[in-house]
Amino acid sequence: MSKRGVILFLSLGLLWGIPYLLIKVSVEFLSPEVIIFLRVFLAAIILMPVVIKRGYLRLLEGHWKWVFVFAIIEIAFPFGALTFAEINLSSSTAGLLIAAVPIVSAIFAWRLGIDDRVTGIRVLGLAIGIIGVASLVGLDVTGTELFSVALLGITVVGYALGPIIVSQKLSQAPALAVIAMAMVINSVIYAPLAFISRPTESVPMNVWLSVAVLGAVCTAFTFILFFSLVAEVGPARTTVITYINPAVAVILGVLVLSEPITLGLIVGFPLILLGSFLATRKGPAFESEPIG
Repeated sequence: MSKRGVILFLSLGLLWGIPYLLIKVSVEFLSPEVIIFLRVFLAAIILMPVVIKRGYLRLLEGHWKWVFVFAIIEIAFPFGALTFAEINLSSSTAGLLIAAVPIVSAIFAWRLGIDDRVTGIRVLGLAIGIIGVASLVGLDVTGTELFSVALLGITVVGYALGPIIVSQKLSQAPALAVIAMAMVINSVIYAPLAFISRPTESVPMNVWLSVAVLGAVCTAFTFILFFSLVAEVGPARTTVITYINPAVAVILGVLVLSEPITLGLIVGFPLILLGSFLATRKGPAFESEPIG
């Protein structure tokens, strides 16, 4: 990997591990609807000028239906579920559970016939990842937090399906334009909800700053970095970023928010990451049919 690739890789790994911390800080004073609206709105006003300048909008002709589907599945439901979940869950727990996305992606790929190479290593990774999630939930999550875990399940499924929609239905459309328009669509969706739940009391400046960084840096800027990294090292090597984000989320949660290092984190953290790595690993298949 080139020096530029290394810088992009490390930058993206850090920036995509920060949102969990910023959301946790923000939900103490702002409603999830306000946080999401500001996040997608800021991203939209940053990304759209780039898209317009490059003439990408006209290339979305014939793709609008799937752009809308992508906006709902990849952003509307996942962002909403994640933000609501962090009202009760710690940022480190949320970040680690989201690390299960590659496992779910592998399952969808097998079932949809996109990638039917079912190897022993992948099956082992799937099992290890599930055990890791079960360990984290069983050891750390109380009964009152189970609903929040279920919400994160929506986020995981959405994040897993989003790239599949892009690769299968939007491969001929410029990815940056798809992302930018998805942000615009969600700005429209969340605007009335944000207005209804707008804050009625003073909000600390650090909260507004957290939301600003969440939208401008951790959403808009990171997508620009992401596409630069894909162009530099290719999509396959870019996916390794998935194994860095949760580590950043856990470290920040412990150091900045003083979240405890629990037994669930100690046991579940390495199992989920190892399972994700093995479940998405390429290798010779022993079976040509998807898991039934």
